Amino acid sequence: MRFISFLLLLIFGYSTAAAQGYAQLVNTTIGTEGSGLGCGFTYVGASYPFGMVQFTPSFFTPQRGFAINQLSGAGCPQMGNFPVLPLAGRLKKSPNDMNSYPAYKNINAAYAGHLSVDMEDGTKADFTVNKRSGIARFDFKNNPEEATVIIGSGINSTFVEFAQVKITSNKTLEGFAEGGEFCGEHIDDYRVYFAAEFDRPANNLGTWQGDVLLDSSLQAYGENSGAWFTFDTKMNTEINYRIAISYVSIENAKQNLKSSDRNYSFDEYKEHTEGVWNEHLSKIKVDSENLDRKIQFYTSFYHSLIHPNIVSDVNGQYLGADYKVHRAEQGRDYYSTFSLWDTYRSQVQLLAMLFPKESSDMMQSRVDFAEQCGGFGRWILANIETGIMQGDPTPILLANAYAFGATDFDIQRAYYHMKRGATVPFLRAQNQEIRPLLKEYMQDEFAPNASMMLEYTSSDYAIGQFAKNVIGDFDDSKFFLDRASYWKNIYNPELKWLCSRDSEGNWKDIQQDWREASYKNYFWMVPYDLETLIDTIGGKGIAEERLDDFFVRLDASYEDDWFAAGNEPNFQAPWVYNWTNAPYKTTHVIKRIMNEIYSSEPDGLPGNEDVGAMGSWYVLASIGLYPVVPGVAGFSVNLPQFERITVDLPKGGLFITGGTSKTAYIQSLKVNGEKIDSSWIDWDSIKNGGNIDFQRTIKAGHKWGTARAKAARRK
Repeated sequence: MRFISFLLLLIFGYSTAAAQGYAQLVNTTIGTEGSGLGCGFTYVGASYPFGMVQFTPSFFTPQRGFAINQLSGAGCPQMGNFPVLPLAGRLKKSPNDMNSYPAYKNINAAYAGHLSVDMEDGTKADFTVNKRSGIARFDFKNNPEEATVIIGSGINSTFVEFAQVKITSNKTLEGFAEGGEFCGEHIDDYRVYFAAEFDRPANNLGTWQGDVLLDSSLQAYGENSGAWFTFDTKMNTEINYRIAISYVSIENAKQNLKSSDRNYSFDEYKEHTEGVWNEHLSKIKVDSENLDRKIQFYTSFYHSLIHPNIVSDVNGQYLGADYKVHRAEQGRDYYSTFSLWDTYRSQVQLLAMLFPKESSDMMQSRVDFAEQCGGFGRWILANIETGIMQGDPTPILLANAYAFGATDFDIQRAYYHMKRGATVPFLRAQNQEIRPLLKEYMQDEFAPNASMMLEYTSSDYAIGQFAKNVIGDFDDSKFFLDRASYWKNIYNPELKWLCSRDSEGNWKDIQQDWREASYKNYFWMVPYDLETLIDTIGGKGIAEERLDDFFVRLDASYEDDWFAAGNEPNFQAPWVYNWTNAPYKTTHVIKRIMNEIYSSEPDGLPGNEDVGAMGSWYVLASIGLYPVVPGVAGFSVNLPQFERITVDLPKGGLFITGGTSKTAYIQSLKVNGEKIDSSWIDWDSIKNGGNIDFQRTIKAGHKWGTARAKAARRK
């Protein structure tokens, strides 16, 4: 079997978890099995916190070996460049597209920063990473004669048209590959360069192009090309390999590789990276006798800390959105991989709270991107705005980051691009329109696409908050906050649901225009004005009934009429109960989700992980604090799933007590010793540390939290 069962991991991998540290509480197999929208699409290989490389078999093409870049949780083939594959014996025919090889046979270890697998031919392969390079160790002890290592240059998880590999010595090679495909789109406007080396010279070497094996050739080009090195393994069965990449040049890839050279053994590299992961993951310490839940928690936290990832080189250079080489400011890294439609809802708040330096650099990267190409984007891969998904999510991302503590970025230029993107029709970031239908939205006070429009109103609300609280422009703030109320213009009073209207103002069929969701999923996506929404449909009792019907199922497909646990537009829906007369149902639903939908198995995620969005949702729900309102620094609460939690904030420790993974509800709540009856906690009250003490009860229907939620008030 390719994957270890959870039972084997529990017995052999995690029995001494407390001694081994947080990194080994991560089970990287979680989310690696399944298909379609109900699959995590995570990878099993090695990562570094926000690091440049990911050394892993691609989710999509594991037979092609172990690639050096892969997105965590993106539900479509992408990247997977420069796969390396160990083979016992000599290479007798061209690897061609590398599809003829078997995938790894089974996993020996899979945790944060380390992957160890056995291959079909008995070879053992181990992988780790550091900030900008990957390190592999191949042990051919079952085949102690000769061994070959192949590296695909014109091969990735989709296809490569333009590529080159050059063997520069009997132990080094370099090259590049262009783009490929991302979510069905051909993305070929960037190159990935690489430099790699072995720890000892090969006896024989060569390249291949297509089905032609080129013995002793030092270069190869184009699709389905690569290089091979054959080693004598009679006296030494172990071969070590290191690879680094750059989006700027081969020379920069060489510098990145050199910067990681510490003359370490593989185990020393692995232990260093494990230590870095322990440091990052220890920002939240949870105390529970339920080891399985701790594994799920730290795996989710790990997923939250992979992306966005560094794309600037050790010398600070990176390829900008204008296709020119830029240099990051002194002391900063430049980041990419922003699945913004997904991550503005949960991940950015978590990162800003815990890692304000890195998060500020991420926000400055988004501002720099806009400066280089004219505006913000929705889904940034390398230096490309892919245009995937909809809405205008970057203003929400920036406003959320600032609200939760990541304040060290150019706020004036950030606001310039926020406002410009929200008020200038047909404006583009590279080739993608920033706000399609903006002209209609401004002219008619609705856009003829309901889900797109709701994304715009959330963005407008976040811009309004940023204008007021950061820029100090109260006129702009009023303009955008008023415009956020346009959601009311798509409320169909006859149906009592939100609904699209055509350009003439006529109601469309209620099933139309819901991106990756249904009208029942999107109904609750007015997180900044829930009180008005609830009043509009007839009050808290009707809202509670509608939520009860919605949560009959938790595992719905995106187009179904029930809750889809892995789908971002309804991430905040469980907390809407906090705006009704039944706040206890927020905790009830979240416990159902964690008990029924998540697990520690390879198919244990309910949807695409989406580069940190779902992992962050799980972490925030687990500690009982969810940031519902765009641009507003505060949390709607639920009972945590751990008895004791310590959150290591930059200015002090936050201690949360009283949670449980068992069925229970909030009976009372104290924040910093003061008893409160509101289901909302302001960030200001805990950002410097403090105490949140939950008292729980097993009695359903308890009326705690029915005091008006402050965040529901429109200002």
